[in-house]
Amino acid sequence: MQVDVINFDGKSVGKVDLADQIFGVEPRADILHRVVTWQRAKSRAGTHAVKTVSDVAGSGKKAFKQKKTGNARQGEKYNVHMRGGGVVHGPVVRDHAIDLPKKIRSLGLKMALSSKVKEGNLVVIDSEKLSAAKTGAFAKQLKKLNLNSALFVGADSLDENFRKSAANIANVDALPTIGLNVLDILKHDKLVLTADAVKAVEARLA
Repeated sequence: MQVDVINFDGKSVGKVDLADQIFGVEPRADILHRVVTWQRAKSRAGTHAVKTVSDVAGSGKKAFKQKKTGNARQGEKYNVHMRGGGVVHGPVVRDHAIDLPKKIRSLGLKMALSSKVKEGNLVVIDSEKLSAAKTGAFAKQLKKLNLNSALFVGADSLDENFRKSAANIANVDALPTIGLNVLDILKHDKLVLTADAVKAVEARLA
């Protein structure tokens, strides 16, 4: 299929062919859900932890004598039912990542790209390069193009002026092709690819 290539002024400067096996796949909610779940699980730090009885610092001396205090007998002061004691069955440091076959991950990315094409929310620009890093001027250009929520994808690396201009604009993110992922595509209303990024994406998913 062919789509128009525009510049930041919204003018058409040519056309680009999109590979049907990458941009023309019928999206499936179950596949996209599996990939997003895998991605979110993988991004979790898993550094949460609490102290168990063996981790609480302090003496192991008996809390009070066994008999004639009127209290229930106690051993350590740091048992889980004592004030200041350890925590039972609390979170421990662990990896939350789950397994997902590479074929499913690749298919999910193709479906996410295809869903943007199907919705009419894929925009191809000739280049992301800007003459100067000016957030205000760039924001006005985005408004003119009706890009209120957009993910910009460049080829191998992003133009430094563009990266700085887009950094402080809400709901606008920018990634090189290597960082393209399903979650970021679905989070934004529009997907904006450079002409070079289209070739790089097709080479990555071929």
